[in-house]
Amino acid sequence: MSDMVNPIAVGDIGTATTIVAEKNTAKAVGSGNLDVFATPMMIALMEEAACNCIADSLEPEQSSVGTEISVAHTAASPLEASITAAATVREVDGRRVVFSVVANDGDKEIGTGTHTRFLIDAQRFMSKLGK
Repeated sequence: MSDMVNPIAVGDIGTATTIVAEKNTAKAVGSGNLDVFATPMMIALMEEAACNCIADSLEPEQSSVGTEISVAHTAASPLEASITAAATVREVDGRRVVFSVVANDGDKEIGTGTHTRFLIDAQRFMSKLGK
């Protein structure tokens, strides 16, 4: 992998937003039986924010893979709530990037934690899968 044109820096921030709909509720994804924003969907939104954070720093052949996430889902969000996740680069160690992640539903924080991603050569990574 070549050197990145826009290096990833501590403090970089990325975001991602969604609206709570029936398809992303705990009831729909099997993580509960209520029509509230599902924890797995909050985690996916946090990962999307982290990907968005570093997207402009990757070379065309690069991608990143999530390897670790530790979050607390601290408040429920009802149908039609607007959820925004933010990922802030906390540490860069070679190919490893650690983020602080947080999710809000407008007026309140609904989740917080950390997420780790590794930068990879996409073609080489996929070739290891034998597909």
